Amino acid sequence: MNRLLLLFIFLFFSATALAQQRPDPAVSAPVNDYAKPKNIKVKDEYYDGKGNFVRVIQYDQNNMRVTETIYKPVSKAPILNLHRPISGDTLNKDSVLIVVNKSSYKVDVFYGRKQIRSYIAVFGPRPMENKCVEGDRCTPEGWFKIKSKNPASQYNKFMLLDYPNDSSIARFNALKQKKSIPANARMGGNVGIHGTWKGGEDLVELGVGWTDGCIALKNKDVEELFSFVGVGTRVNIKK
Repeated sequence: MNRLLLLFIFLFFSATALAQQRPDPAVSAPVNDYAKPKNIKVKDEYYDGKGNFVRVIQYDQNNMRVTETIYKPVSKAPILNLHRPISGDTLNKDSVLIVVNKSSYKVDVFYGRKQIRSYIAVFGPRPMENKCVEGDRCTPEGWFKIKSKNPASQYNKFMLLDYPNDSSIARFNALKQKKSIPANARMGGNVGIHGTWKGGEDLVELGVGWTDGCIALKNKDVEELFSFVGVGTRVNIKK
């Protein structure tokens, strides 16, 4: 009897230790080479006369040659001084708000009612589309919160969002009822804000939509943002 009890205890703690060591695939798995755009070329750049700067880029990804056209609105708003040093330790994380603006490729950070930072961001290959199903590589829109933080992810730092939340689930079910998506479709998850692999920051500067729906920043920017936010920090994602 004592031997059986000892065996049970051994197996229980072995299984617990294994579960704790198992990496989160969303933030800890190795970077897949097929996900990295390669042989990037800027084919054209121009202003379209409608208030947009247009950049046409070609690159190789997943054994395909991709042509992507990026439209970035030319802002006429006054330039704010958003570069003064800020220590994340001095911020009340509950007063921080992240606003992700997909149409302007920006992540703006507010503290109280004051904007304190603005970062360049990129998304998936169709940034203006709201996420509908797993695998569509679109970024979900709406209000979310930071669910967890990983300081050592494959993409530098990773801030996981609480997608799908209640509002996302309600929208997903409504799409199924309308038969706008397949009845067996799944919502997906593991959407967050992260940086890039070493040497990948040019993709953010150029606007390449390389993610699977996450929000990607330059590494120096994601490191700073990581220090500003906590679990529960609000995130608003909009077109």
